[in-house]
Amino acid sequence: MGNGLSQPGGPGGGQLPQKPKKQKRKYKTAKKMTIGKKAASANNIEKIPAYAPTARCQLRLLKSERVHDFLLLEQMFVSRMQQSKAAVSLKERHMKELESVRGSPVSVGTLEEIIDDDHAIVSEGPEMCVPILSFVDRSLLYPGCTVLLHHRTSAVVGVLADNADPLVNVMKVDKAPTETFADIGGLEEQIEEMREAVELPLTRPELYEEVGIKPPKGVILYGPPGTGKTLLAKAVANSTSATFLRVTGSEMIKKYLGEGPRLVREMFKVAADNAPSIVFIDEIDAVGTKRYDAKSSGQREVQRTMLELLNQLDGFDAKSDVKVIMATNRIDSLDPALIRPGRIDRKIELPLPALETKRQIFRIHTKRMTLSPDVNFEEFIHTKDGLSGADIQAICTEAGLQALRERRMMVSHKDFVEARESVIYKKNKDIPEGLYL
Repeated sequence: MGNGLSQPGGPGGGQLPQKPKKQKRKYKTAKKMTIGKKAASANNIEKIPAYAPTARCQLRLLKSERVHDFLLLEQMFVSRMQQSKAAVSLKERHMKELESVRGSPVSVGTLEEIIDDDHAIVSEGPEMCVPILSFVDRSLLYPGCTVLLHHRTSAVVGVLADNADPLVNVMKVDKAPTETFADIGGLEEQIEEMREAVELPLTRPELYEEVGIKPPKGVILYGPPGTGKTLLAKAVANSTSATFLRVTGSEMIKKYLGEGPRLVREMFKVAADNAPSIVFIDEIDAVGTKRYDAKSSGQREVQRTMLELLNQLDGFDAKSDVKVIMATNRIDSLDPALIRPGRIDRKIELPLPALETKRQIFRIHTKRMTLSPDVNFEEFIHTKDGLSGADIQAICTEAGLQALRERRMMVSHKDFVEARESVIYKKNKDIPEGLYL
């Protein structure tokens, strides 16, 4: 058995050689390729650039001093860049802190009273005692100005330069109205009274001084709806080229305490700043009703608004360039203190149009229409339907629409008959009989 192979680990045999283990190849990241000039490493950046000659001599000393100067300039440039970046970041941080203090959005309130340098009483509805932040300019604060309040803490964070109420700016008409006295049919007596009370004091005030009387402060127009009260006020504003402020009585009624009287004050302030001006208050019976014992806060607020209106009417001089025109359908419901002489000196009634007035109104509204020869306005003029000027305008417009529906450019008498029936039906549909008799 000597030819037999010895088993590994046997008594007479040796061990087989083991194969070496393959080591995993370590992959190295490829170096970033650079195009053109080789990029400098971190070590090369910190090193002082080499310069010749290498031997100690006068030339090497001069080049060393030059390199030293360049390094100083580089150090100064880097330090200044770092300082500018720090200043910009500090400014941005301060702006962010300021915006966080101001809050977004801010609310608008009215400054009622300044307690001390750091506290004030403001009204944003209810009155509150709030702090005034340090960056607010104290010289711009005064009672009655409009301030910006923080939306959480209600602290004063700013002052609005224009303290006029935005609603007053909406009321103001920048240009004079386009309506003239020629657009009014009839009402010759009422037009003459309006000119004496409003137009002459604004255009020729010396006439009143020569006579020795004071011009009227205000005028009230009353009568049924659609008789031309608003049209007459616009015509007066056009003839005087005055600033025209139109407000409805219901717009003066506000939700929070004191907002209505403040709006009245701002309205007369804007009128005085834009003088000569005409303040036209339509539907004055919404705030000028007779006073009584109010049980709710809303009714008391309406009465406070009327009292502020009385105060403003007493506050300006009759010779001023601000005139007040009021209009209402129910003069019997107004407070006697509002329409007494000295406040409202002239009361002008605008009744339903008479026969000649109706004829003129039809002529005004149909002067640009193409009428057929069979149109006869006398049939509508002599009817006793109580047509107002607005009703006649509606009849003319409806007649034109009737012709357009049939693709005709000429309006016939039949169109006016149908238009009149439609207008009368819609007018008497929801109105109790005899309401405006």
